[in-house]
Amino acid sequence: MQWYLKVLKQYADFNGRARRTEFWMFVLFNILAAIVLSIIDVLIGTASFSSTGTGFAMSGGLLTTIYQLAVLIPSLAVGARRLHDTGRSGWWQLLALIPIVGAIILIVWWATDGQPGANEHGMNPKQDAMAGYPQGGYPQQGYQQGGYPQQGYDQGGYPQQGYQQGGYPQQGGYQQGGYPQQQQQYPPQQQYPGAPQA
Repeated sequence: MQWYLKVLKQYADFNGRARRTEFWMFVLFNILAAIVLSIIDVLIGTASFSSTGTGFAMSGGLLTTIYQLAVLIPSLAVGARRLHDTGRSGWWQLLALIPIVGAIILIVWWATDGQPGANEHGMNPKQDAMAGYPQGGYPQQGYQQGGYPQQGYDQGGYPQQGYQQGGYPQQGGYQQGGYPQQQQQYPPQQQYPGAPQA
């Protein structure tokens, strides 16, 4: 569901790249929504049936048509971003105007894995996801900005227990600078003649 909402938030954003998961989850939710709305159209009588030679065909009902118009722009936008992920221009979606062949070519391209690393359309969204950015949809809990676990580690990545600010053990006779605390030795008192002995 988060992928579907992400596409709707980027309603008319034709820039950047989109992962295969983002694109195909949006397509799946669109199909499910169209099926549900078609059933509702039949129940309320806004869908029309026509007889064919081998059966019946149902034309799009009122609710289904409204929904398809509402998601037309985000569908084109996520399709363009998916093509950007493969290193192609979003204008290749015009191949859909070619019957059958154009749709097959687009489906193959939309199902192709994206280019590794950055291309002219931006960073690889999979790398953003592994780095902990929300675009990939992965949880950020339990990790700092640098990617280290928060429990038991300070900002530099060293354990907090048993270490001072400089990273040296507190136990074992070490001071703040990390050098041993040697006891200062004084020379023995010299005995002077005539001085009382303790």
